[in-house]
Amino acid sequence: MLVLTRSRRTAGPLALAAGLVLALAACGGGADGAGAATPDTLDPNADLSAQKLTVSNWDGYMPEDLPEKFKAALGPTVTVTKHATNEEILAKLTAGAESGIDVAFVSGQFAQALAEQGLVEPIHADLVPNLKNLYPEAGRLAYDNGNRYSVPYTWGTTGLCYRTDLTGYTPDSWEDLLSPKPQLVKKVTMMATERWLMLPAQKALGFSANTTDAGQLEQVKQKLLAAKKTLLAYDDTTFGDRLKSGEAALVEAWDGWCPTDDPKIKFVVPKEGSDLWVDTMVILKTSKNKEAAHAFVNYILDADNHRWAAENILYKVPNAPAMAKLDATLLETYPYLTMTPADLLKQEVPVDLGEAAPAYTRIATEVSAG
Repeated sequence: MLVLTRSRRTAGPLALAAGLVLALAACGGGADGAGAATPDTLDPNADLSAQKLTVSNWDGYMPEDLPEKFKAALGPTVTVTKHATNEEILAKLTAGAESGIDVAFVSGQFAQALAEQGLVEPIHADLVPNLKNLYPEAGRLAYDNGNRYSVPYTWGTTGLCYRTDLTGYTPDSWEDLLSPKPQLVKKVTMMATERWLMLPAQKALGFSANTTDAGQLEQVKQKLLAAKKTLLAYDDTTFGDRLKSGEAALVEAWDGWCPTDDPKIKFVVPKEGSDLWVDTMVILKTSKNKEAAHAFVNYILDADNHRWAAENILYKVPNAPAMAKLDATLLETYPYLTMTPADLLKQEVPVDLGEAAPAYTRIATEVSAG
């Protein structure tokens, strides 16, 4: 089983995210902006062996030997570069010069931001026949309804990860995290990355995870400030280790990071609801190897290739035949892998916040500082 550094979803400097959103807004363009290729500009019979690809991805987010296997199967040479955060790759893709990247892995709301500025190529479905493997629900995601410019790679949700022997009860609400019972004070952790820092308070208050209402955001801030005094830490990366050691009893966690291989640790989606996050693949409009780029996305969507992510990263993949191939023991050990697409779609998909992003950044900075 692959051991990951578990850092891919953690943001860089919060101010950077807000600055990039504003910079993108100033660029103009749109998801179907000028310069986007039309279906007849791509050659389905192109000689793929004459094309080369550069793919940017998080470390450990696809098999190390995948480029070699892709070249053996279809011909193109693939160079893989790595980015630590969405913000890092977004900065590179919006720097003004051609990045040299053909395919990038980014989270859904970042794919939306790039598409709104006309920086990504529309997905040419005729060149990606393995799109048929995706669950129907994967085509109903708010940041890109119909997978027009992105293809989902992994998806999941955020919830409560807890030690059954330390909580003394079964938590089922974001309030269990925000207003913990006396025995859990200083034994709970929340995330510091802004969208996930805000999520528990947003849902506990009955607000959207994408709210831009100033009054609601102020209530969210006050609730988070009140919760701060009961926390052990803000922790985006080591909360699973804290649970296993007993330092923490209840943590906010992405489903795939809840270490349920320990039988004392369980995961639950709070009754108020949560998010449906998605990591996607996008093809850059500046790519000079678009046929090979589509072939790469199609190769990933092959059931045997795509199931690797579920087996090794422990995130669900939106690929029906891939999920059907998972071993029953894996599903028993990590029961959140059995969450159905219909149940996932009950949660709220994060979208690009546009001009409201700096408000989220300010709140996250104020809450987590000190």
